[in-house]
Amino acid sequence: MNPRILVVEDDDALGTLIRYNLEREGYAVAVATDGEEALIQAEEQLPDLVILDWMLPRVSGIEVCRRLRQKPLSRNVPIIMLTARGEESDRIRGLDTGADDYVVKPFAVSELSARIRAVLRRLRPGLAEDVAVGCVAGGAALTGADMSAATSRAMAADRQRAADRRRAADRRRAADRRMVMEGPCGVVAW
Repeated sequence: MNPRILVVEDDDALGTLIRYNLEREGYAVAVATDGEEALIQAEEQLPDLVILDWMLPRVSGIEVCRRLRQKPLSRNVPIIMLTARGEESDRIRGLDTGADDYVVKPFAVSELSARIRAVLRRLRPGLAEDVAVGCVAGGAALTGADMSAATSRAMAADRQRAADRRRAADRRRAADRRMVMEGPCGVVAW
């Protein structure tokens, strides 16, 4: 049986992206768009792991985490906070509230997948094995070493794309600095 992940994300596009990538890795995925809906879904069908945004409508992610930890049935469900709140104090608060891991947006999907596997391996070893068997690339089942290599390649590609974006932004800033202005004294560039 595939591990069930509850993704709690109010950004529909991001929720869809996460769902798509996790389903490709063999997970069963449910998505909730607010904290209240997340609590209802978790009560109706207990997930094996929760990916939880902090800033949600109706009930905040921190409160959802707190409530899940208070209930005996959901007390031990792994929770990964996935949020734009990246200050040290925010990370500490999220972890102290009960999150098992904390990922700051923007993030690499490959890193999120690796963190999910790590949390499942640590907290629910049987589920991690189910996913390792279910992961496929090019139609062939991947071993743990293959998945590590694939994850490393994906992370390297993500780093390269980030470096390319930084270089492009630097070029745009440099071009903006070379603004040309024509005035009564001629052409002035700065």
